[in-house]
Amino acid sequence: MEYKLKQYMVGSIGTNCYLMINADTNETIVIDPGASGKELSRKLKEDGCVLKAVLLTHGHYDHAGGVADLLGEYEEEIPVYAHENEKETLKDPMLNLSGNGYRPESYQADHFLKDGEVLKLAGFSITVLHTPGHTEGGCCFYFPEEKVLFSGDSLFCESIGRTDFPRGSMSDLVRSVKEKLLVLPEDVNVYPGHDAATTIGNEKRYNPFLS
Repeated sequence: MEYKLKQYMVGSIGTNCYLMINADTNETIVIDPGASGKELSRKLKEDGCVLKAVLLTHGHYDHAGGVADLLGEYEEEIPVYAHENEKETLKDPMLNLSGNGYRPESYQADHFLKDGEVLKLAGFSITVLHTPGHTEGGCCFYFPEEKVLFSGDSLFCESIGRTDFPRGSMSDLVRSVKEKLLVLPEDVNVYPGHDAATTIGNEKRYNPFLS
């Protein structure tokens, strides 16, 4: 199956929002719509994309804050997925950081996922990889057939996510990235929540946090 991948930078701190599109059907998954939900909806509709699901790598405001505006533009119900350990982060403004000088908000998901669970959405097979440390329920979404990984704020290009937010843990994050992500094939393309894309091979060789 052919796919198309589109990236938009949204919000005040430049969060990467991704569209994973089935090129055969135009069925589309949105990953981390952190802001600009109405604008994302307009782009989807202009391109003829059929929105099937929203995936959240974690519950911080800059990754989940645009979900309500995005889904408000659709009459049909679009399911939102997050890891089961992220329920409290999504709900609590102090944990999702929207209460830290921003407008306090609570976010919701419809389906809470387990580590290793495989989703079948928009013609894709997606493996859920729980990578706690940035948040308790942070996770990555791995598309093995396409060799694509959406790593959220767990793994960046030659860096890893911050762990100084509430309930963050450097030891948990390093361990989970090493055990869950670096074992993937080296030619897997990694699309993080901020900054540039990378590959698993590049991170194995050059990431100073994982040596």
